Amino acid sequence: MIEGALKFLVQTLGNLFVIAVLLRFMMQLFRVPFRNPFAQFIVALTDFAVKPLRRVVPGLFGLDLACLVLALVVEFVVVVAVYWLGDFPFALAGARVWPVMLGLAAVRLLSLAVYLVIGLTLVRAVLSWVNSDTPLTPVVYELSEPFLRPLRRIVPTIGNVDLTPLVLFILCQLVLMVPVLALERALLGAL
Repeated sequence: MIEGALKFLVQTLGNLFVIAVLLRFMMQLFRVPFRNPFAQFIVALTDFAVKPLRRVVPGLFGLDLACLVLALVVEFVVVVAVYWLGDFPFALAGARVWPVMLGLAAVRLLSLAVYLVIGLTLVRAVLSWVNSDTPLTPVVYELSEPFLRPLRRIVPTIGNVDLTPLVLFILCQLVLMVPVLALERALLGAL
């Protein structure tokens, strides 16, 4: 019982921090203004880890690779901690287990990124119905628009209703069900 609670706590706290780091990466990638209170919160939450890592991991083509490396490292720690709490025999598995754990961390990071896109799109849809004047709205719109804009060229509006969020949900679920799940199963089979 304690083991399950500890696993839950490690996964929840670790994944929430990874989501914050991924949000920071996406905000820089899509040029979201950082004057927004929500953006300032994300920066303040992740600065303690991202700033020192930038000294070691340089950016590339305008991408903040320090954020991606940090997200991967935290997810790796989460994966190892969860398996350790589940009494995984690391000593018997030998050195071959570490690349598999790193691969699992990368796949779970990809999965979190897809879930983040789903969440941003859902929040955007709800904000458009409820209150589009919140400080969160500009950030959510800027982060979800690069995923919705290409779909709008293909999916027509029906009765002035934009169906692209629904199409994006379906596409994201397919990505999670087919390639991400296949990668995770292949890696778990290597354990």
